[in-house]
Amino acid sequence: MYELIIIGGGPAGVAGAVYAARKQIKTALVVEDFGGQSVESNEIQNWVGTIAISGIDLAKKFKEHLKFYAGDNIFIKEGEKVNKIESISPTENNNQNNNFLVVTNKDTYKTKIILIATGSSRRKLDIPGAKELEGKGITYCASCDGPFFANKEVVVVGGGNAGFESAAQLLAYCKSVTLISRGEFRADPITIEKVLANPKMTALTNASPIEIKGGSIDGQTGNFVKSLVYHRSAPFADDVEIKVDGVFVEIGHTPATSFVENLVEMDEFKHIKINCKTQQTNVKGIWAAGDCTDALYHQNNIAAGDAVKAVEDIYLELQKIK
Repeated sequence: MYELIIIGGGPAGVAGAVYAARKQIKTALVVEDFGGQSVESNEIQNWVGTIAISGIDLAKKFKEHLKFYAGDNIFIKEGEKVNKIESISPTENNNQNNNFLVVTNKDTYKTKIILIATGSSRRKLDIPGAKELEGKGITYCASCDGPFFANKEVVVVGGGNAGFESAAQLLAYCKSVTLISRGEFRADPITIEKVLANPKMTALTNASPIEIKGGSIDGQTGNFVKSLVYHRSAPFADDVEIKVDGVFVEIGHTPATSFVENLVEMDEFKHIKINCKTQQTNVKGIWAAGDCTDALYHQNNIAAGDAVKAVEDIYLELQKIK
């Protein structure tokens, strides 16, 4: 029987496990891979305390940090995917609190408390050139990669809050920012108004990207983003090609929460609903942190902080039920 099982090996899962170790909570970390979405980034410049680090190297640091604590209280279950969580009622475990079974593709574990930190995956553009040019001008993180496009012309794909927030960040670095939205803008009106007021900003509705073209740039060998082709709906009904140096994609995330879909309360996008003060879900004994939740902002540092907050609350709960 574990006191705590943490699911996920990104910044939230690892931060939670490190704090659990320091509080001597008997914890199992169930993780398919370390790093989360960060492994897709060539260079991360906003991880606090580190000027620049690749996503792969950050994942290695996560694992190294956690292995330092492995032993009496921390048990790493690497390469395991959680298939489902089952609640054991108080009448079955002879105490006043639910316990849980965590069923993975390799084993089954019993625990008093669960912290879900499984993150999410970004929805990818599925158009010619998008896969081939990913990391070569196509990026899915404005806060991570925006500074690399200083004085460049970029496009943001996505007309929701995430798209406009990314555009706002990019306006601080870029020569020009063009946002294209498949339909009407879906962001908050005040956000739209503020971003569109910038003279470097252009935004288009009813425009869909259909191809990204690449070529060599600035004497560099290789294939890099050079232009984007989008289709304009009626009354234009034509295709337009524009020169760009970078494409920032903000078309949503898919939270990794299917294994608890019928257990905890979720929003319409399958994010786990939490109490923002404690990270508790609506199910007693289950907490959640990071990109799998309905928290307002999703970033590495925020995910780590939310997990620390959760473990602080979990520790207090464990003192009550011991």
